[in-house]
Amino acid sequence: MKLLENKVAIITGAARGIGEGIALKFAEHGAHIAFTYVSDSSAEKAAQLTEKLMALGVKAKAWKSNAGDFAQCESFVNDVLKEFGTVDICVNNAGISKDNLLLRMSPDQWDDVIRVNLNSVFYMTKQVIKPMMKARSGSIINMSSVIGEMGNAGQSSYAASKAGIIGFTKSVAKELGSRNIRCNAIAPGFVETDMTSYLKEGEAGDKYKAGIPLGRFASTEDIANSTLFLASDLGAYVTGQTLSVCGGLNI
Repeated sequence: MKLLENKVAIITGAARGIGEGIALKFAEHGAHIAFTYVSDSSAEKAAQLTEKLMALGVKAKAWKSNAGDFAQCESFVNDVLKEFGTVDICVNNAGISKDNLLLRMSPDQWDDVIRVNLNSVFYMTKQVIKPMMKARSGSIINMSSVIGEMGNAGQSSYAASKAGIIGFTKSVAKELGSRNIRCNAIAPGFVETDMTSYLKEGEAGDKYKAGIPLGRFASTEDIANSTLFLASDLGAYVTGQTLSVCGGLNI
């Protein structure tokens, strides 16, 4: 059974990692995929992902677009509407981290993280709700983090951006619920991606895993499965919630 047959999904920052996993999972369930990447170095991976998605029998296209830039978000969504006709699902996945102790953190480091992680969610959501309100249907899923729930030393900017996403999500859910538009957040814990590869091995990896009741890092598929639930009719009565997919790290 395909849960997203002929739905159109936007996913930001999907050339690798969690975003790539979500794109593949959605395509397996019949969704057409429009996704973004931001750097020239990701262009080849974006092209490879597009081929993988199309091989699953869906329409797919990649855009080089910076989710942290309002004008680029507006242009991207307008292009998607012209190309695909509508937007049913939006996964705000783009994100960065520039970890530093607060004493050493520069204003530019702070601003970069807030712009990419938090401002982008506002920029993209503001654009996609227009076609969703017209259709009186839609699902918006914002990628927060367990760090936004717990905080972490050396990650004040990252934690602030991800906590902000949770508050934003609740507010949007209250604003748009009457239009049958749902808005939820996912708060992953440690996920096996390029960004966390240095944490997985040796004493550091053992230390982090010891704090996770399930005893392992999440796979990208773990996150993708949770996102699929919120995007599909399986989650039709879920809105304004934060689903922690962290192996019990935040207990």
